[in-house]
Amino acid sequence: MTSALDLLTGADAGDLLAAALDRAGGELVDWSVRQVDHRPGTSTTVAYRGDVRWSDGVRRETLGASVGRPAHHSAPGVLTLERGERRAAVWLFPDDPGLPALRTAHDEDAVAALLERFGVPAAASRPVDLTLRAYRPTRRAVVEASAPGGRLYLKVLRPTKVDELRRRHDLLTAAGLPVPAVLDSTADGLLVLTPLDGTTMRAAVQSGRPVPSPREVLDLVERLPHELCTMPRRAPWSEHADFYASLIGAALPREAGRAAALADRILDRTVGMPDDAPTHGDLYEAQLLLAGGRVTGLLDVDSAGPGRRADDLACLVAHLETLSLMRGWDGPACAPSPGSTRPRSPTSSTPRSCPRASPGCSCRWPRGRTACRSGTGSARRAAGSTPSSGGSGVLRRAAG
Repeated sequence: MTSALDLLTGADAGDLLAAALDRAGGELVDWSVRQVDHRPGTSTTVAYRGDVRWSDGVRRETLGASVGRPAHHSAPGVLTLERGERRAAVWLFPDDPGLPALRTAHDEDAVAALLERFGVPAAASRPVDLTLRAYRPTRRAVVEASAPGGRLYLKVLRPTKVDELRRRHDLLTAAGLPVPAVLDSTADGLLVLTPLDGTTMRAAVQSGRPVPSPREVLDLVERLPHELCTMPRRAPWSEHADFYASLIGAALPREAGRAAALADRILDRTVGMPDDAPTHGDLYEAQLLLAGGRVTGLLDVDSAGPGRRADDLACLVAHLETLSLMRGWDGPACAPSPGSTRPRSPTSSTPRSCPRASPGCSCRWPRGRTACRSGTGSARRAAGSTPSSGGSGVLRRAAG
């Protein structure tokens, strides 16, 4: 049986996307895999970028598909397709089955009214500009909404997560942490956030600009309020070492043994470590905004709560180390300067290629994934085709 990962990232993915677009009145011209969330034995979700021919011309679109999540099949705007025993839910952005508020955040009229409500009027000559800043299918999205009078950020998440996230923001704001303030929230999963000044630490690292000293980052973490420990506990990254080892083994079978052995060492060393300190829960360089090398913002506090401070700091260090192994790393600009800390470029940096991507792919494997964000695939042979019904190995529309 075709695996869920192969179905959603292999050649058959083009047929899935073509079928969904055919129902919407579009024709798939080309496509590429942009993000993969593969959880062996449970679910697989993939985001795509596609060139789609509509009646008024070709446009770049975002699409998504998932296998292993039955609730997605009954959501509005979702097409369910089958291949053998696999059932795939496929959608065209913004009809994400896990994020019902995404349709509102992507509606210019609805967002214009929202901006007006918070004192950011849109001009008749310059309508609201909506920019998708982040999108993790079925989990979260961030839309920047701007008008001549200002801008706001719209964070979309699963409806069950809204109240907890709003409380986290309120606790951190009250403690004086530089997090976005929540202006409003809705039951279907939309948070309206104030903008913050600065650029990400990732951008600073990649361009060789000053970044905060380790002491400043540690001071920021130590300022997290103890009240965060009343939030639900999220198991620290180190507790999931065996799970991440299994992901590595699924993508790189030859490394499975080494990954499993490393996971065992991590789990042995963390047994009994205290895990009741307030933590960010997902601290890495893209979560920190900087201005002049100083921290001006702390983003994405969805996982803030009790945990291990060492996990926060290790996550940040690991991300910085990974950046140093990527193509485009500006080695000469990374020499430390007085009063600042810049990660050093390694003496030898060999680009890593995703085994599932096309030749020449320079992918950036995200944490906890087993396929790249930027792998490409051709769908030209699938453009304009509609999957037939019946027959072994042929996609067909699922009943209901």
